[in-house]
Amino acid sequence: MAAAMTALAVAAGGLVSAAVIGVAPARADHCDPAQASQDDSRRQRDRAPDQQAPDQQAPDEQGQGGDQQVQGGGIVLRDPAQSPEPEDSGDALFRRDRSPRTPTTAPQDPQDPQDPQDPQNPQDPQNPQDPGDQSQDRRGRPTRTASPSPTASQDDDCKDLGPFVTDFVDIRQVQPLRLDAGIGRNGSRGTFVAQCGTNRNGHNNPDNFIVAPGVSNGAHHLHDYVGNLSTDGFSTDESLAAAGTTCRLGDKSTYFWPVLRDRKVDANVQDPDGNVGRVIRAGTVSLQFRGNATSRVVAMPRFLRLITGDAKAGTNGAANARARWSCTGFTNRISPDKYPLCPRGSQVLRILDFPSCWDGQNTDSANHRTHVVFPGQNGACPQGTRAIPQLRMLLAYTVPQGPSFAVDAFPEQKHNPVTDHADFANVMPERLMQFVVSCINRGRRC
Repeated sequence: MAAAMTALAVAAGGLVSAAVIGVAPARADHCDPAQASQDDSRRQRDRAPDQQAPDQQAPDEQGQGGDQQVQGGGIVLRDPAQSPEPEDSGDALFRRDRSPRTPTTAPQDPQDPQDPQDPQNPQDPQNPQDPGDQSQDRRGRPTRTASPSPTASQDDDCKDLGPFVTDFVDIRQVQPLRLDAGIGRNGSRGTFVAQCGTNRNGHNNPDNFIVAPGVSNGAHHLHDYVGNLSTDGFSTDESLAAAGTTCRLGDKSTYFWPVLRDRKVDANVQDPDGNVGRVIRAGTVSLQFRGNATSRVVAMPRFLRLITGDAKAGTNGAANARARWSCTGFTNRISPDKYPLCPRGSQVLRILDFPSCWDGQNTDSANHRTHVVFPGQNGACPQGTRAIPQLRMLLAYTVPQGPSFAVDAFPEQKHNPVTDHADFANVMPERLMQFVVSCINRGRRC
């Protein structure tokens, strides 16, 4: 009966919410952009049987492009995480810290923690707001709880959640480009790869302690975490330093990013923010610290906090956007604003570069951006800043064929690929950070 009523709603134009006519939330396969495109095409043919409906299908991702073997952009994808990662989630590495975390759903906050300059953002110290509902965290302290998002009302139809077929592009149609500035005579050429696994222990939550501290579900979308085992919305320097880690060499840093989801699978359909589908774990996670094109690097201070990208770039614009989408085997082709459709055998690749020009004083700033900025186009740091090791995350995924996957997002962003982003807090022992700096400045690969 529910399926029949949903079908009637779609036949009426697709704008009537299932909730309005008393039907349960729409199925995840109705949230599949490829399926939605087919439904739209069928409706157009029904309305105008004598006219050819426009082709809204995605390019054939199974075709083999002649440049599939191109390895451009200076990116070499490998999996440094295989050896430290246990096949059994009960491995001693995880048993000695705490039980695996599972995805959670909590009341929602209409604000975007990745947009700290939003005048409505309660986390902006320049714009203090009502802290919201008061509750207690697991340590017995008063905390704030994110309020329900007004954009995720029951009147939303699943087909309007996004992404849309127009948010995807055949990677072979993306023009090649050079991702990195050339390294000059005084540049630092070495690299250090942090080996932290791919989150097989299931550490997930929708928190963000950097831009929404003390708020449960402050991120409005699920994060994958590697590294520090304790990271959540209530993390502090002290709690991070005392926790365990999935990284080698005692690196207790926390690395996190929004998950990708398979939109063909009926899962998480009750999520009020529309993050529907089965979570896809990255098959490969490479956390690479790199040098600067024009100078040597200095050590990051411990507890330095960094963000990259803008989770609200779909509505804010591209000023702080740093999304980079590609495919393995096509890494000289980078899309900043569309999901890539990869040929068979190629994986979707997320490239997340962090700022690396530090002001020399602060571990954070009011907008979480001005204390560490990006180098200029020539790779040099602006005057008054000094180069630190630049973190590059490379995340590779096996996704369903066609335009049927999406990154978790705030509801008003409609899963726009331009909103991709990530976060990092440095909790390396000082001796390890000095080793990282030495590797980079001496041109070594560590």
